[in-house]
Amino acid sequence: MTLRADAPPGAARVRRFSRAERWVHRTTAWLMGVCVLTAAFLYVPELARLVGRRELVVRVHEWAGLALPVPVLAGLASRAFRADLGHLNRFGPHDRRWLRAVLRRDERAESRPAGKFNAGQKVYAAWIAGATLVMLGTGLLMWFTHLTPITWRTSATFVHDWLALTIGVVLAGHIGMALGDPEARRGMRTGSVSPDWADREHPLWRR
Repeated sequence: MTLRADAPPGAARVRRFSRAERWVHRTTAWLMGVCVLTAAFLYVPELARLVGRRELVVRVHEWAGLALPVPVLAGLASRAFRADLGHLNRFGPHDRRWLRAVLRRDERAESRPAGKFNAGQKVYAAWIAGATLVMLGTGLLMWFTHLTPITWRTSATFVHDWLALTIGVVLAGHIGMALGDPEARRGMRTGSVSPDWADREHPLWRR
């Protein structure tokens, strides 16, 4: 872990994310936003009437969905990104303790130990990655209609639609959590966070 001095003068900042990691997050967020927005225009009649050009919206939705895994795949070229994927993919005793504290609504910092990512962030990352793959697979079944039986397409449409609604709810929660933590947003925007925030929110990582 490296320290660097950002403004204000004399205040050491803890480096949290590399430029490549911030690029992956930002690009993925934009593509996911396009998918969610175009899905809303496709499925909400009042919004669909505002646009009118349904075929164009469908094409934008399809290509944004196909492009969704690209930033993550490109990010694998970054050592820092691969290291963080390793952090996200490991659950330890401190993560189980963090989850128990959340379920008990225990707000004490010492009851919620966290490494670079807390247990909630790990669960979210695993869930959204799996959901994205399912959406990609069902979306392809719906796109190439002539290659699969109608029962497959009907099932894919059902899963795609309901999972899309679930993703919208989960993303709203993710955005809400981010809005409630300005320093976490700053870390994703600039790549560094304050030592006090790191000590309080991610003490195991800070050590």
